[in-house]
Amino acid sequence: MAKKKLAHKLLSAMLSLLSHGRRPPLSRAPAAAAAAQQGPQSQPSRPVVHHNATPPAAGTTTANTTTTLVVDVDTALLRSGGDLFPYFMLVALEAGGFLRGLVLLLLYPLVLCLTSRSAAVKLMAAAAFCGLRASRFRAGRAVLPKWFMDDVAAEAFEAARAAAAPARWACVTAMPRVMVEGFLREYMGVDTVVAPEMKVVWGFYTGLMEEGGDHEQVFMAAAAEEEAGRKKTEDGDVLGFTGSMEFLNHPLSHCCKEVYVVSPEEKSRWRALPRGKYPKPMVFHDGRLAFRPTAADTAAMFAWLPFGAALGAARLAVALTVPYRYSTPILAATGMSWRLKGARPPLPGAGDGGRGRGQLFVCNHRTLIDPVYVSVALDRQVRAVSYSLSRLSELISPIGRTVRLTRDRGSDGAVMARLLDGGDLVVVCPEGTTCREPYLLRFSPLFAELSDDVVPVGIAVETSMFYATTAGGLKCFDPLYYMINPRMCYTVQFLDKVDTSPARGGAAPSTDMANLVQRKMGDALGYGCTMLTRKDKYLMLAGNDGIVRTEDKSGAGAGAGKKTKSTRKND
Repeated sequence: MAKKKLAHKLLSAMLSLLSHGRRPPLSRAPAAAAAAQQGPQSQPSRPVVHHNATPPAAGTTTANTTTTLVVDVDTALLRSGGDLFPYFMLVALEAGGFLRGLVLLLLYPLVLCLTSRSAAVKLMAAAAFCGLRASRFRAGRAVLPKWFMDDVAAEAFEAARAAAAPARWACVTAMPRVMVEGFLREYMGVDTVVAPEMKVVWGFYTGLMEEGGDHEQVFMAAAAEEEAGRKKTEDGDVLGFTGSMEFLNHPLSHCCKEVYVVSPEEKSRWRALPRGKYPKPMVFHDGRLAFRPTAADTAAMFAWLPFGAALGAARLAVALTVPYRYSTPILAATGMSWRLKGARPPLPGAGDGGRGRGQLFVCNHRTLIDPVYVSVALDRQVRAVSYSLSRLSELISPIGRTVRLTRDRGSDGAVMARLLDGGDLVVVCPEGTTCREPYLLRFSPLFAELSDDVVPVGIAVETSMFYATTAGGLKCFDPLYYMINPRMCYTVQFLDKVDTSPARGGAAPSTDMANLVQRKMGDALGYGCTMLTRKDKYLMLAGNDGIVRTEDKSGAGAGAGKKTKSTRKND
């Protein structure tokens, strides 16, 4: 009983911290001692429950304008209404692999049989996390935020934000902290997350959960509460927002003055939060799955994989051996289609006495095979330039050998200029890395200095099961993942030529020309233009700068040794 009273005291103090604001840092030990010395307190009264209602806007019910909102993420904020299986399946598949995902799928009937929601969550967590290396787990920041954001209900988010700013939310969830904290803090702007912790032994997750929260803030708040001698309700109200009556069993519910419960019928009418209203744009995310892995959809994926592998091999054979004009209808019959939006640009041909200068095509980067579809749309062979390409990807490429670039601006420019002077059609992706979402990354200005005009090419890709890009996985499998999709479609759009002669002649900055091409491409595709770079992407998704460092042995002469080279990851 004493432990329960102490826990209630600490949770109440944490909410007081949200209501009173930040306080000077205090050491954890004195804070705990101050909390432990508190005398016995009476049992808290149960909150007033409002059924079929959302929290009122701040200042509409009382004179207080400071409100702290306790949000049940699982049942109130997310439209799925507490169905957490897809999120654990994402962890199992993206962090553990197909075998772990199959094990979790086989356990799904048992999950449904468990009457306790807490027991079901623990079982799914054990299957998804047991044996994973904690230091390498990045799905919580790189994969899950995209799917959480897609599941946020617009009505719930607007009601919660009207009641209290996200910085004054205390978010409660049954999922492990490592799964939700990245989304709630980085994309929703939440400061306080109360979630269980995954136990780690020798650097590996055991699959067991322990209850947790923002412990340091709780102890600090407890000490501040003792010093100030004030109750949490003096400076503002604490309200609860949930979609299930089970929330009343959570200790934080007893700290609420009122709890607002939305009904399943009302939630069924809620819609997804539009992209334009995201608190923070969702530009980068990782993972192979392009669908929400519910139990039924995951079972369909496993049933498809054997057929998909065979179909992918057949598609690859057709693409490598059959001319474009004949392979296009054959591949379209298998679900692998593409479409041309607009007209093909006029291509430079052989002059009266010889071969003219080539043409530079500048396209946004969606997958590794973007140049292939530019070549298909032109019905001409092109030369693709890339910073890095796996041996497997180069082996199965139908457009021939890719020209490899280094990170040296002078030598890269000379290589592309030589290709253009030779009359080649050169395809370059100035973003330097792929972006799945409808955004364009910063364009490198080097292309504007190589030709008097460039042809912008807008690329859009639709896949039904797997993404053909990855930041933290094996990039050599990118084309294979694309091939085994049940359905996919590339859209290629050639835009009007852009005159870049001022940049080539030095009359205008090349960065201005690069930004101009980016804006024209963004307007044509309906994509947002950003100044984010490849480095920003890899720091967020993979925890590195996107540079692959290799050692190159040169054997010319007795003094030859090892020389370290840096190449960019190109996904």
